Amino acid sequence: MKKSSLILFLLIALQLAAKSQTNEKRPNILFVISDDQSFAHTSFEGSPFVNTPAFDKVASEGIYFKNCIAGSPGCAPSRSAIITGRHHWQNEQSGQHAAPWLKKYVPFVDLLSANGYATGRTGKGVSPFQYARNEQDSTWRETDAAGISHSEIQYKVGSAEDVRPSTKVSNLNYFENFKYFMENVKGENPFFFWFGSTEPHRDYELDSWKRTDKKLSDVEVPGFFPENAVIRGDMLDYAVEIEWFDNHLNQMLKYLEEIGELENTIIIVTSDNGMPFPRAKANSYEYGIHVPLAVRYPKDFPGGRVVNDLIGFADLAPTILELAGTSDVGMMPITGKSLVPILESTKQGVVDESSKYAFSGRERHSSSRYLNWGYPQRAIRSEDFLLIWNIKPDRWPAGAPQRIKPGTANELLPMYGVDEQGVYHDGWAFTDTDDSPTKTYLIENRLENDVNLFFRLAHDKRPEYELFDIKKDPDNITNLIGDIRFENVEKELKMALLEELVKTADPRVVGEDKEVFDSYLRYSPMREFPAPGSEN
Repeated sequence: MKKSSLILFLLIALQLAAKSQTNEKRPNILFVISDDQSFAHTSFEGSPFVNTPAFDKVASEGIYFKNCIAGSPGCAPSRSAIITGRHHWQNEQSGQHAAPWLKKYVPFVDLLSANGYATGRTGKGVSPFQYARNEQDSTWRETDAAGISHSEIQYKVGSAEDVRPSTKVSNLNYFENFKYFMENVKGENPFFFWFGSTEPHRDYELDSWKRTDKKLSDVEVPGFFPENAVIRGDMLDYAVEIEWFDNHLNQMLKYLEEIGELENTIIIVTSDNGMPFPRAKANSYEYGIHVPLAVRYPKDFPGGRVVNDLIGFADLAPTILELAGTSDVGMMPITGKSLVPILESTKQGVVDESSKYAFSGRERHSSSRYLNWGYPQRAIRSEDFLLIWNIKPDRWPAGAPQRIKPGTANELLPMYGVDEQGVYHDGWAFTDTDDSPTKTYLIENRLENDVNLFFRLAHDKRPEYELFDIKKDPDNITNLIGDIRFENVEKELKMALLEELVKTADPRVVGEDKEVFDSYLRYSPMREFPAPGSEN
């Protein structure tokens, strides 16, 4: 062998050895995210009607974050914040529901892949976004920002292996797809895997809970709903889907333990936004933006802790990059702050005194208003208070109460989507709220004295600002704006919110075109609505 060839051979061998040593030191990361689950609905948090042993294991053996605030009360912008480390309003189309994902918004997963991590996902990734369809979409990203999908293994409907608790849960076998990735894709590399459940997103099989040991009396009904069997049953069907998600997480944890990888794997479990019910999902109230978050890695993170620091979704990308020993070079400037010092601390309660606020917001959700307008909101959450800025208070927060009949030029469907027999029809009104038995009940019984307040809480127009005392009013019923006792709190939160929006160049505040979010094309089904003020 020539001397030059020998030197080249030795260099390659040294590089491979160094890479192998690095990989042995670097942790695996399993990122787990449910679709539409509010903070209150884990058994670790104390829910009496939801049983989540896998989440509870991660939370009890790791760190449970008491105040995790999603990037948005809607999935696409919230997932955009996770993957880029930026508020969704910083990401143009790539932070908006059903819009194109631009190439320049590089997700942290790409950097992990370039740095020796085996990456993949199963289930829902970073969506709904429109990715490149052909060469004309040259500025758009080609693949899902969460990584390459491994979702081929499915339950065969009606087979003995089909143990799904409901006909409406996904037929994807999330665990088996993860196992396939581990056995056929991972190789000798450390891994980052994104498990994106589509549960408990709607719709649900009605009364699926009746095949379980659940009881209507177990349900804790939020204060913005009336207490009756319809709402309780709807929430139990929601619980069935959360538990299915948790079941697959449990299988993954057991598998990692069996193959000796659990203790070298950082487990991160959260949800993208709150539960798919009126006044929750697509609303910046507690049940729309406050989500579960737990992180387990006993090797380096002292466990058994409950942390009260305010955590925002933009904090997750810099955290994961630091844990993986990966630079953020190549990404757009990151807004979030790494949580590693909190994870490595031994403290409980408030660990980082500078972590005073978390931020959230929304623009467009579904197609729900004239010309596809959204309902822009920005929110700031402290440990004790929530301030919401409803930027367009003249718009309907849950979507217009009346829409144009499909296939006609201007024929209107009935107000509130209710026909002459008093029956509400799915998709006829308030379409920013997922159709459900709860939504139907509120609309059809809106004239009843004991329901009217709840109907109005979910659907009425709102003032420009809302302020809530989280500890005394966790259901966000009593708006404290204008109450002299909270004048200083209101002033502090408004100032802090504005400072963050200016610092992050939110177009709603500092942009030349403050309406730019309403101009982005939507690549999902559209509805037509009458111009504001022209409803019957």
